[in-house]
Amino acid sequence: MRVSLNWLREFVPVEATAAELADRLTMAGVAVDTVLYPGAGIRNVVSGRLLAVDRHPDADRLFVCRVAAGGEELAIVTGADNVAVGQIVPVALHGSVLAGGKTIKQSKLRGIVSQGMLCSGQELGLESKLLAPEEQHGILILPPGTPVGVPITELMGLDDAVLVLDLTPNRGDCLSVYGVAREVAALYGLPLRPPDQTLPCTEGEAGIRVTIEDPALCRRYVARPLTGIKIGPSPLALAQRLRLAGVRAINNVVDVTNYVMLELGQPLHAFDARRLTGGVIGVRRARAGEEITSLDGIRRQLTDDMLVIADGGGAVAVAGVMGGLDSEIIPETQDLILESAAFDAVSVRRTSRVLGLRSEASQRFEKGVDPAGCLFAADRAAHLLLPLVGGTVRPAADSYPAPAKSRVIVLRPARVNDLLGVAVPEEEMRNILTNLGGEVHPDEAGWLVKVPTYRPDLTAECDLAEEVARLFGYMNLPENMPEGPTTQGGLSKMERSRRLLANLLAGGGLREAVTMSMVSRGALGAFSGEGDGVLALLNPLSEEQAVLRTTLLPGLTGVLLKNFHRQVRDMAVFELGRIFLPRAGGKLPVEGERLAVEAMGSTPGHWQPGRRPYDFYYLKGLALAVFRVLGLPEPEMLPSTFPAFHPGRTASVLLDGTPAGFLGELHPSLLAEWGLTGPVAALELDLAVLWGKASGSLRYRPWARVPSVERDLAVVVSRTVPAGAVLDVIRRSGGALLQSASLFDVYEGDKVAPQARSLAFKLVFRAEDRTLTDEEVNGAVQNVVSGLASELQAKLRR
Repeated sequence: MRVSLNWLREFVPVEATAAELADRLTMAGVAVDTVLYPGAGIRNVVSGRLLAVDRHPDADRLFVCRVAAGGEELAIVTGADNVAVGQIVPVALHGSVLAGGKTIKQSKLRGIVSQGMLCSGQELGLESKLLAPEEQHGILILPPGTPVGVPITELMGLDDAVLVLDLTPNRGDCLSVYGVAREVAALYGLPLRPPDQTLPCTEGEAGIRVTIEDPALCRRYVARPLTGIKIGPSPLALAQRLRLAGVRAINNVVDVTNYVMLELGQPLHAFDARRLTGGVIGVRRARAGEEITSLDGIRRQLTDDMLVIADGGGAVAVAGVMGGLDSEIIPETQDLILESAAFDAVSVRRTSRVLGLRSEASQRFEKGVDPAGCLFAADRAAHLLLPLVGGTVRPAADSYPAPAKSRVIVLRPARVNDLLGVAVPEEEMRNILTNLGGEVHPDEAGWLVKVPTYRPDLTAECDLAEEVARLFGYMNLPENMPEGPTTQGGLSKMERSRRLLANLLAGGGLREAVTMSMVSRGALGAFSGEGDGVLALLNPLSEEQAVLRTTLLPGLTGVLLKNFHRQVRDMAVFELGRIFLPRAGGKLPVEGERLAVEAMGSTPGHWQPGRRPYDFYYLKGLALAVFRVLGLPEPEMLPSTFPAFHPGRTASVLLDGTPAGFLGELHPSLLAEWGLTGPVAALELDLAVLWGKASGSLRYRPWARVPSVERDLAVVVSRTVPAGAVLDVIRRSGGALLQSASLFDVYEGDKVAPQARSLAFKLVFRAEDRTLTDEEVNGAVQNVVSGLASELQAKLRR
């Protein structure tokens, strides 16, 4: 939004400079992005009249013009071909400076002295897109009747300053010069002068009827007819004021509607009354298959969720977005109808996006316009039009099904001061709210503040407190340390566990992935084997994101596939994420948190000596590490079958008998279908089960100060005895001195009985306070041997 300072001063007598005003507005929450000075640097350029235009005697494409520029006549040579006797044009005199710093001096062109230069719009700093097509090339032609010899900066309003606002979405009321003037008046405590909208007395009927079929999409529609008018160019001051605001001048009618839109924030549209049929303007939804040719000449297909303005023959405008070509103002227009309406913001935004049309009008409708100001804006436009187009103004047809009501908010002055942390005097607080257009009335609870209808963003007491803070001045708020009850910060047990697991896996060389919660039905079915027992999205973005995942593995498989097809053959990834399980009765799904790992190829050699394949046993070790770092007992792993997994290389993970997950290698046929070579191992653990049985926060202990004692122990047991059962007996029998026990060798052969096998374990003994003696270690080992013999009939291997 661009706001001319001179235009602003028509409504509020502020004497601050543009820079000072920009700072004050920005500190009050109406951010000014920059300040433009359109005439900066332009000097000694005046208006002049062309007295004669002759061809240059020695150049076919040059003209010699005799120009009256104030008290003298000048000879100026120009190459522009749009000059003619009697025209008034900008003249750069000898020694003048143009926009951009170019200096003009007297010079000789093909033997004739040129005492200055005739200027184009671009040479005066005007944007090409803001000039009429005939003005974009050649000399800028000023309107007839423009005084001669007057500085061009004064004539064209280039001695102005323009504030470029960067507004937040809630401040649609400041998308107008008058709206900003209200803010300035409140900030400086100055009187606000409303725009003049008086009209001559009108009698009789409007001559047109307005109907609104859907009041929810159109809260008010005003149609103000004018008859006997004459279309023509706008005065220079009006056209230039529009240019400073970034709008191109077209003709007097269209320019006034744009002028009022910029001034009051209420978009207007003008119809050629004689090109409308039926004597009725209807506001309705478009009919299926209905079409309209918009003002840009494009035939547009409408849908039944779009709002249109229609006459007896069909749609003539897309409500709030753009008018129709068949009813536009043309040079022959003699009667017109001014439209001033309040359309639903959501409807306009949706229609504008679908049609690919965005305008100054739609921008304001999207932020919401005040229905109470529709008639005022129509009258203001008619007031400005009558001196320009002549004719007669007729009574307005005004359809207003549900008049806007001002919101009343209870405000407690003491509460406002508590929120702001400063003591704003009640009288000053009342003045601030009154200056913003509110009405303040005393009440038992405090004050009842009646909010103006043009401020729909003020809905609660805290909003009014913010208004008080803005106008009181944020710089006047004291810098105090916050006070109040506090709680000790920190991470929850679950969040600590998440970070612990992520650090463990990343430290082991795995890469963390974050995949989509939505997957394809086929990818999910490959892992879960579920058909209809999934949660399907009602409006998926694509078939690849049609259902919510019940396992993390489809997403991780997609990561491996993408990298595999980019020549990455060794990779291990993990994800900590949520899965979604259906709940009976159509309720919201059950969300569970899972840890999943997928790996292909083998470990890189620079992490450890040699390369180890990512297989079932690698993930088994990884799962055991997860349980250890969470302080959980070692899980039980039983052979099992799962969809998509290799039979015989799959296990379910149980924690104290409770299913806690599964791991294994993916089925070779599935890998072939996906184009993957080599084994791919996968693991998924239910974190809810793990956290439910975790012992609590981990306790770290320092490195031991005394050495440990290691002993190797080989025992012969039946092949039916699991190695885990042997480890359990060793750990129970070893006593407090046994620090760890691990299996390092399994032997079956001719040196042991046919139905037996040899298991070798490494035992580590340590005491925290002393170095162990041989007698102590030997005693602990003997206890282990005795326990194995009594419980598992194990024998020492000699």
